[in-house]
Amino acid sequence: MSKSHNKKRNVGVIYELLLRNISECLIRDDKPSAQKALNIIERKFKNGTELYREFRLFNALIRSTVSSSSVAAAILTEAKQAARRCDESLLNREKSLLIREINHNLNDPKFYYRRIPEYKMYATIQTLLNDWRKGDDANFSRVIQYESKVAENLLEQKDVPDINDGANPDVNSLVVNIMTEKINKRYSGKINGEQRDLIRDYVFSISNNKDIKIKSKLTGVKDNILSDLKLFREKTNNKILLEKIDTVNKKLISESFDKVNDESISRFLVLIQLRQELKESLNE
Repeated sequence: MSKSHNKKRNVGVIYELLLRNISECLIRDDKPSAQKALNIIERKFKNGTELYREFRLFNALIRSTVSSSSVAAAILTEAKQAARRCDESLLNREKSLLIREINHNLNDPKFYYRRIPEYKMYATIQTLLNDWRKGDDANFSRVIQYESKVAENLLEQKDVPDINDGANPDVNSLVVNIMTEKINKRYSGKINGEQRDLIRDYVFSISNNKDIKIKSKLTGVKDNILSDLKLFREKTNNKILLEKIDTVNKKLISESFDKVNDESISRFLVLIQLRQELKESLNE
């Protein structure tokens, strides 16, 4: 990876770090700190800013999946043109102000040191966006190498929206209400990855008015839990556990997706937790 890469000026890394900061603040029931990070996202990544435009472009390259090399090549061509249309001076100024606000307003000494699993690809994409904007002054051998890596990433299957469905980064205070009021109270602040993913999908579905996707997500969660409950029932003769399994099963069967709201999401978070508790009980 290029030594010139600066993670603080990587739009994808910074956005991900802000989300992680929010999640950790909410898990420890620190609403004021979470709200500060939410405010930064809402103001700095709002529609119409260069940060917003670059984030949408970055997100498409990191999250999209395409079916062929020719489509990947076409996307790279379009992405290159989009990157070059940005106001680079304004983008750099917005990034500097974003970094300054994070440093001054978030009391989080570990902010820049959290691990990003896909960091290498994040760095590759940001470096490529920067190089594309340099035009003839770019490092062409690096551009060729990184375009190849991004094309490979586009061809990898991912459980994410396609390139036309970029998520709106304007995360609002709804996430505070859901995570803090309904999760911390019920789970003493302990949530697992599946619950966190469901929360994020719900928040983004609200931001984009896309009920179909969250309903599809909930259908998948429901089917998976029902399948697990069937396996759990086959593995135990414990009457207490069997009663719990039946209780969760009945709750799931009665769930419908006519209206997805805070309460229905909260119920599914509880069901996910109950499934986890049953699994742990069976393994004891």
